[in-house]
Amino acid sequence: MRHLKLALAVALLLPAVLWLIAESAVFQAATFMDLRRFMVQLTGVIAYGGMGFAMLLALRPRPLERWFNGLDKMYRLHKWLGIAALVFGIIHWLWAKGPKWAVGWGWLEKPVKGPRIPPDNPLEALFLNYRGFAESVGEWVFYAVVILIALALIQRFPYRWFYKTHRFIALVYLALTFHMVVLLKFSDWILPLGWLMAVLAAGGAWTAVLSLLGRIGAGRKVRGEIRALRYFPGVRSLEIETEAPGWPGHQPGQFVFATSSASEGAHPSTIASGWNPQHPRLSFVVKELGDHTARLREKLRVGQAVTLEGPYGCFTFDDDRRQQIWIGGGIGITPFISRMQHLAGRQDGRTVNLFHTTADVDEDAFARLKADAQAANIELHLLIDARDGRLTGERIRNLVPGWRDASIWFCGPAGFGEALKRDFAAQGFPVAKDFHQELFNMR
Repeated sequence: MRHLKLALAVALLLPAVLWLIAESAVFQAATFMDLRRFMVQLTGVIAYGGMGFAMLLALRPRPLERWFNGLDKMYRLHKWLGIAALVFGIIHWLWAKGPKWAVGWGWLEKPVKGPRIPPDNPLEALFLNYRGFAESVGEWVFYAVVILIALALIQRFPYRWFYKTHRFIALVYLALTFHMVVLLKFSDWILPLGWLMAVLAAGGAWTAVLSLLGRIGAGRKVRGEIRALRYFPGVRSLEIETEAPGWPGHQPGQFVFATSSASEGAHPSTIASGWNPQHPRLSFVVKELGDHTARLREKLRVGQAVTLEGPYGCFTFDDDRRQQIWIGGGIGITPFISRMQHLAGRQDGRTVNLFHTTADVDEDAFARLKADAQAANIELHLLIDARDGRLTGERIRNLVPGWRDASIWFCGPAGFGEALKRDFAAQGFPVAKDFHQELFNMR
């Protein structure tokens, strides 16, 4: 999380600092209208910068995944940047429109503008001719941005519609790039501010084109086929076994973007199986949590083609601790299933306590979980909420005496994970280093 906050600060402050270097005259603004002109520029640069960096993250660049400790963390930053761009976009819009309203209401006096001297540079003259059109484009695109980002943040908005509408962000970004290129002060293009804007414009536009063509992640996609389906009614979960001959392999705890229907788009799914290159099969366990997952049991069939993109994620159990505590809340058990199957018959010498807490009961699913734990020589603590109560940090510490020397790996509801993290931090546990949490939320 430290890297996320640092990256967010840099993405927003860097354009602002470079703008202040380029436009230091803002500190000598003599009138409100002079200040307004500067503030329109500053807020616009920050909003475009935040959206530009968010677009670059949408490429899922491999070099950044390890630095951010997983694609899930990168998408959290992508979301924060989108929200920040929206906030500064609203401020930008208010600075642009508010004073005009105030003049119309008689609260402010309209400034007197002198004659405009035509620029000598033909490119600058061209930009000047398009200023009015660029301003209109920016205004209408702003309204589209508000709607699209709002839909992305509304969790009740169906994922299949989110997947479709969110791709319009690519078109919006191309329009905003035109708005920015024309309206950025022409002399700023030869300064570091202009260099940064040029990089974001080129990189973001390239990302937008790839998104519109459906080419993001294309180099990490393989074709597969569903080989088996098994439903566990007690926990309302569907196990999907696929065969993917071209799959490059994965580490336990990683996930893929799986596509079974072009209309639904790609959905993130944690891999719930170990990897054997001699038998290139991957399993996923999907819980009925929304409209898409609730319909999978009816829509999927054995023999159906699927596309798998990945693997992604750094929730791979790599650390220097000889003891680990795993905590899987509900469907968050899936990465631990993968790790147990990987360890079966080839233990790595660690002592592992797995806590699985669930509100649902399915004896078949529990039997398979117990068998996986036994094969991997892992101590399983299975807690059913109605029977055993809630899992707490104190309960874990009582059952694992050596918890201070262990690392904790958590996958489950975000609020539950944050509560456990605070609880262990209060006991002096080094959560920044040894508490690993999957942020499995891609919107």
